[in-house]
Amino acid sequence: MVQEQGNPDSSFEGRLQAARRKQGLDAPPKSSLDKDAIGGSAWSIGLRVGIELVSAMVVAVAIGYGLDRVFHTTPILTAVFVPVGGAAGVANLWRLFAPKPDGK
Repeated sequence: MVQEQGNPDSSFEGRLQAARRKQGLDAPPKSSLDKDAIGGSAWSIGLRVGIELVSAMVVAVAIGYGLDRVFHTTPILTAVFVPVGGAAGVANLWRLFAPKPDGK
C-alpha cells in the first residue's frame, strides 16, 4: 500500500474531513440573512417577546389577586405584584437580548 506524499487527500486529516462532510457532520454555518442573532425569524422573536411580557404579568397579577383573597385585603397586593411582574418580564427579555459570551 503505497501513498503519494504530495497528495493531500492521502493524509488521514483529508480523509477524515471528507468522511465528515459526507456524513453531514461538518455542515456549513447557517446563513444569518433570515435568522437573527438570538436564533429565530422576526415573527418568532416578536411572538416570544409578547408572550414573555404577558405571561409574567398574568402570573404576577394572579399571585397578587390570590394573596388578596387569602388575606382578605384590599387589592394592595395586586398593586404590589403588578410592577414585580413587569420587572420579571423585562428581566426575561434582558436575558434574551443581552450580549452572549463568545463561547455560547
